[in-house]
Amino acid sequence: MWTGTVGDETGIRVAPRSVRFSSMSWLPLLIVASLIVVVALALGRYNELVRSRKRVQEAWSGVDVQLRRRNSLLPNLVETVQGYAAHEREVFEEVARARGALHDAATAGETANANTALTAAVGRLLAVVESYPALHASDNFMSLRNDLRDIEEKIAFARQFYNRNVLDYNTRLETFPDSIIASSFAFQPAEFFAADARERTDVRVSFTPTPAVPAPPRTAA
Repeated sequence: MWTGTVGDETGIRVAPRSVRFSSMSWLPLLIVASLIVVVALALGRYNELVRSRKRVQEAWSGVDVQLRRRNSLLPNLVETVQGYAAHEREVFEEVARARGALHDAATAGETANANTALTAAVGRLLAVVESYPALHASDNFMSLRNDLRDIEEKIAFARQFYNRNVLDYNTRLETFPDSIIASSFAFQPAEFFAADARERTDVRVSFTPTPAVPAPPRTAA
């Protein structure tokens, strides 16, 4: 049986039809396989974006828990100080307004601004304590102050953890190929929980009375 290649009238060797048909039959399979790989990669990137967004939401819940703890603690602190300095009404009202603004904040940006205002109000509240030495000996006040300090440290840690997750998530939204998937499925960037210069500095209250500055001696006329 003859097994050589088939030649046409011009003398050019032509591969058998079975060989040509066999090579062409692989083309649809190759296209389908490529599409499957692309879809699988796209689904993998989509799932990574979803997980990254969930990590941001989980980190924010940690911030929210600590903010709620502080909001629950402040009325007791205000009431304790109020028992010794009832006439400092303006400071107490400022704390109450700041607490309400923080409670009503809907976004991370609004919460950050409200938290800054509340931190400033609490700082003024604690400054009032300097004028009332009896508060320094109050076990209730000292316990509340220590609890407040502990919560403030946890808020700072939770905020840092949240912002790290936001940075990772937002970077994914701007990096190829995640940026294509993010725009196709309407992934939105997350807001940072930023602190301004006033809040970056710890509120420090000295419980030692400030010595009075002696008046300069009067000179004889």
